[in-house]
Amino acid sequence: MRRRERERFDALFDEVLALMPASIHTLIEECPLVLEDAPSAQLLAELGLSEDDEILCGLHTGIPLTERSVDRAELGNIVHIFREGVLDMAGGWDEGIDEDGTPYGGEARVREEIRITILHELGHHFGLDEDDLERLGYA
Repeated sequence: MRRRERERFDALFDEVLALMPASIHTLIEECPLVLEDAPSAQLLAELGLSEDDEILCGLHTGIPLTERSVDRAELGNIVHIFREGVLDMAGGWDEGIDEDGTPYGGEARVREEIRITILHELGHHFGLDEDDLERLGYA
């Protein structure tokens, strides 16, 4: 990803975060967000994915709260947000309409995809699985 595109994405990311309620900011203090352009080849291999498999917008690493032990402290809970995946999922920077007549792309859609991805990955931090997140509209 080029610097200007990264800066554009990060500005939207900051806007989305600024609009989120204080309770979400409290969660982020507990499980920080890390912005990256894309998952590394090593991470994809660890997940059993290839670059062509699917779009990866984010990833929660660590142990969900529902699986933690009270006997020991758990470290390493982080939410990774992948700029390229979010941008791809949103349909890109430019608005358009696909052959089915479905609109895609544009800054509004990128903002929404950023919001969904943050909430989706924080949901994993709290032990929600993909079915739970789908029911909540964050899949």
